[in-house]
Amino acid sequence: MFKPRPGQAGKNILVKIAEHLDTLRREGELMAVAADRAGLAAAVPSCPAWQVKDLLRHTGYVHRWAARHITEGPAEVIDGPSEAEILRGGAADADLLGWFRAGHAALVETLASADPAVECATFMPAPTPLAFWTRRQAHETAIHRADAELAAGPVDGSAPRYPADFAADGIDELIMGFGQRRKYQPSAGPGADAGLLRVIAADTGDAWSIGDGSDAGCTVSGSASSLYLYLWNRASAGAADITVTGDPALLASWQSSVRIRWS
Repeated sequence: MFKPRPGQAGKNILVKIAEHLDTLRREGELMAVAADRAGLAAAVPSCPAWQVKDLLRHTGYVHRWAARHITEGPAEVIDGPSEAEILRGGAADADLLGWFRAGHAALVETLASADPAVECATFMPAPTPLAFWTRRQAHETAIHRADAELAAGPVDGSAPRYPADFAADGIDELIMGFGQRRKYQPSAGPGADAGLLRVIAADTGDAWSIGDGSDAGCTVSGSASSLYLYLWNRASAGAADITVTGDPALLASWQSSVRIRWS
């Protein structure tokens, strides 16, 4: 079964919204800087077949799509076009970076000025719709900032880093949100007999259990920031302070089962 992070329910919702909003603002700005440094034609290693211009069009669309939920208040999640259509849209290449920045700024303003009691659709459980959308877009943008930096090449030779608490929150969203939404059952995949998959953030003390049973068949541990990138498939175990013990097939089964889409 999935186990929530200790103490998460006691967090002040408005404080968390403000923290995620600040992160969304910062990560979008960093993403734009990295994309500009990489150039529109640069390959994005973490998103095969994408160039930076595709990354900007994808994220710029998602920002505008997310903002519509706050401004329009739909009862159901808004349907969007296919990914192929999204990558053909947006602005012309010459104007693309400015288009991305404008959409990011508009999303930040929309969320910052929204009524905390706003009602609209979400696609995962959350304390409030505003809490959901600020959190989801903070992590959406943070992960794609990593994509832009991977395309540009790190300035100091290291992988992108994130504050430990924010990174742990992103791991929690992936496991408790997306992973549960996909109704992943390790017993259906390879390595099921090995037992639970455990994920441990050594610097924050947070831990998650995935699957059934009492014994960990595979344990993945490391700093929250490295785990965040690793579990979102933005870093390899060899490139980060990640330790995998037990049966790696259990981890591989889970990673292959969770396919993230923006809605």
